[in-house]
Amino acid sequence: MFDRIARRYDVANRLLSGGVNVWWLRCLIRSVARFSPVDVLDLATGSGDVAFALSRNLPSESEITGMDFCRPMLDEAETKQRNRRGSENIVFREGDGLNLPQQDESYDAATISFGLRNMADRHRCLTELHRILRPYGRLWVLEFSQPYRWFQPLYYFYLRRILPIIAGIVTGDKGAYDYLCGSISDYPGHEGIAAEMKAAGFSSVTVSRLSFGIVALHGGHKI
Repeated sequence: MFDRIARRYDVANRLLSGGVNVWWLRCLIRSVARFSPVDVLDLATGSGDVAFALSRNLPSESEITGMDFCRPMLDEAETKQRNRRGSENIVFREGDGLNLPQQDESYDAATISFGLRNMADRHRCLTELHRILRPYGRLWVLEFSQPYRWFQPLYYFYLRRILPIIAGIVTGDKGAYDYLCGSISDYPGHEGIAAEMKAAGFSSVTVSRLSFGIVALHGGHKI
């Protein structure tokens, strides 16, 4: 599915979110930048937007690995990189979020943005992220969530009836966004994901609910 929509993925994200996805990304990057990590893994990097934003906002000595299982998405990321200055500290690699190729305790920090809900086994993905972090390393999860109750009727009407039609026009693949909308509806709320992070070994789990709760930014660290 991601193979099919890779070339139009960025345009669709910006259009379908009304541009608010830029603000969500800024919230994530500000949180990561406070800790100035040196080695960072951006899992489910897709076309690389989070990796590029990390590169711009972290110290120059930081090394960023953008990892994804979808080769066409990584091709888009690498095309962007060739056309950008100052992103030489990013390496894009193929990798499976359920079986990360990195050794234990390889990174100071990890991020995963709008990718956790697509994992076939969220617990395994979270435990893999816990494994590759060094002691006191930090994880941030930016993901769609369940909105405030009063906002749910309007949100789910848009999500189920309007968004797939617009996405089908933009990407030519309405079926892909039918799946993505379903994955959002079935995804746990912010309390459920906090519990899953704790079950995977993360401590001091925090959550910031954004845009009436339709997105949540979770953070946690490894002791």
